[in-house]
Amino acid sequence: MSASDHRSPDDAARRIEQLRAAIRRHDRLYFVEHAPEISDVEYDRLMRELRDLEAAHPQLVTLDSPTQRVGERPLEGFVHVRHAVPMLSIDNTYSPGELREFDARVRKLLGDEPYAYVVDPKIDGVAVSLRYEDGRLVQGATRGDGETGDDVTQNLRVIRSIPLSLLGAGWPRVLEVRGEVYWPRSAFDRHNAERIARGEEPFKNPRNATAGTLKQLDARDVEPRGLAFQCHGLGQIEPVIADAPTHTAVFARLREWGLPTSPHQRLCRDIAAVIAFVEEWSTQRRALDYETDGLVVKIDSLVQRERLGTTAKSPRWCIAFKYAAEQAPTRLLSVDFQVGKLGTITPVANLEPVELAGTTVRRASLHNFDYVREKDLHVGDLVTVEKAGEIIPQVVAVDVSQRPADAARVEPPTACPACGGTVVQDEGGVYLRCVNPECPAQIVEKLKFFWGRGQMDIEGLGEAIIERLHEAGLVRTYGDLFRLSEARDRIEKLVFEQQRESSGAMRTIRVEFGSVRTDKLLRGLEAARRRPLSRLLAALNIRHVGATTAEDLAAHFGDLDALAAADEARLQEVEGVGPEVAASVRAYFTSEAGRRVVEELRAVGVNFAEPRRAAAGGGGPLAGKTIVVTGTLTRYTRGEIEQLIKDLGGKAASSVSRKTDYVVAGEAAGSKLDKARELGVTVLSEDEFERMVGPRS
Repeated sequence: MSASDHRSPDDAARRIEQLRAAIRRHDRLYFVEHAPEISDVEYDRLMRELRDLEAAHPQLVTLDSPTQRVGERPLEGFVHVRHAVPMLSIDNTYSPGELREFDARVRKLLGDEPYAYVVDPKIDGVAVSLRYEDGRLVQGATRGDGETGDDVTQNLRVIRSIPLSLLGAGWPRVLEVRGEVYWPRSAFDRHNAERIARGEEPFKNPRNATAGTLKQLDARDVEPRGLAFQCHGLGQIEPVIADAPTHTAVFARLREWGLPTSPHQRLCRDIAAVIAFVEEWSTQRRALDYETDGLVVKIDSLVQRERLGTTAKSPRWCIAFKYAAEQAPTRLLSVDFQVGKLGTITPVANLEPVELAGTTVRRASLHNFDYVREKDLHVGDLVTVEKAGEIIPQVVAVDVSQRPADAARVEPPTACPACGGTVVQDEGGVYLRCVNPECPAQIVEKLKFFWGRGQMDIEGLGEAIIERLHEAGLVRTYGDLFRLSEARDRIEKLVFEQQRESSGAMRTIRVEFGSVRTDKLLRGLEAARRRPLSRLLAALNIRHVGATTAEDLAAHFGDLDALAAADEARLQEVEGVGPEVAASVRAYFTSEAGRRVVEELRAVGVNFAEPRRAAAGGGGPLAGKTIVVTGTLTRYTRGEIEQLIKDLGGKAASSVSRKTDYVVAGEAAGSKLDKARELGVTVLSEDEFERMVGPRS
């Protein structure tokens, strides 16, 4: 029994909630924001502890626990697609011993049957599903939460390694393949060099840049980047390929049909051969033109996979071996305190330079001050730095025996390091924040957020440009951005420093912004001035208001003045807006700073309205109704029925609450159906839904 088995129910409940909160946060950082803070090993450790605690206290298991679902919700901004076969996540192992334990579980379930494994390098990219019907690519979707992803077909079509039509003949009527979209290192480096030459900020790493590329709304922005795709799994296949009963046999066909597969795939007759491949590949993988952090081990027989089945989270016939994160010892020279857009003060370690995973590391994340206290960090400590995949390097251990006698403990600041203002600890949280709304560091970070693609999407702007405009005194508020046309001459003459490689050495050059870039920036600002209210709300950086909540608020109130005048009770009439969100929105619009932002944006002509959707038939049979769709329908895709609900005057929501009027449930409906029954929400079959809305022309 684990130590957690002996906790009291109250202690277990408290620890479970702590773990859930931490895991949810890291899920969002990794899957939605693509900005992970911790390594996979640390994440798995948190999840394992939560699973153990819930197993010991099953009465504390809830439907919203991270152990009861596959992953995080899909990204906003694209039509959602329900996967015909769920894209489950894969359990991880980190040692040959754990691989043998996996093999023992397989052997126990399969009995005396012979079986083999197929092993593939694990590409560090973005998982997608490609659907071919009658040999033609009809849809491509991201993994999303495993059940529902985003339709990114247009962006995938421009990836040259993805065939738009299958070659040869004999392919099934429906063929879904799963794989990884990635940015080859050579193409990534080439694109970054071009960005630097244009005076733009280079991308930090291929994986996160790939995820951002697939979020582009214009496929023309994707095509020149040179992304690639490689198959690694299978989804729906109808009819089954009768004469290809194994993974290796099916993948031989995929190669014949023009689909890219791994040239390094290996068939292993037993677990000993798998482990030998793991050891061999630990050095070979570094010669690849893409990032990889391990290998995926799968049962080769498709029939045996069916018999082994899945858990709620992962297949029983598949496991990933992940190589240990690279680590190196170095000295902690000092700690900087960075101030974020919400005033969050983050400690960052300055290190004695050390080579790690092919790069020179000089700085590393310390996450927050609880983390600093837990490690008992002192300036001058000998620390261990880890870099797992493309995650920002982080300090993971301290050698106290090597601590200098005069080493000073790292203490949190008593005032904001940027403005000297008051700092406070989050109530019940781990973050220290500057509460001065005029803090210059927060202003720059807020401007960077305001500019972003998910917010005002200002073409021609970037982080380095915002910093330079702020340094020059041209931009200090959101409104200043829209007055930049008045300072055109100054913008053209702004000088930027760039690093260029010459004769094997890096040198600094100075370039002017110039007229071409200035034209592009001013056009981008003019286009941003007309963005709908939902995008403006998302850009204002109101605490607890993300893209989805911004859309809901904008749709409900229609214009910014009506929203700003709403009290907390009226705000809570919006589905998904509870007391905490309502209080945050109300506090923003009644604050002096919030009122100043609104009036300044009004003065520069920024749009305050949200386009109203015209309901069909003067209101429609679903007018005012909130409907959630779950499960697989026979006559509609997810996008089609959600569009129909909107056309008939209703709202297609993504989650079930007491404000939900109906849940339309198809086959394999999951937790949303359970939630509807728990709350007493009316559940409709597909036929009942059609009878309710009546005939359509």
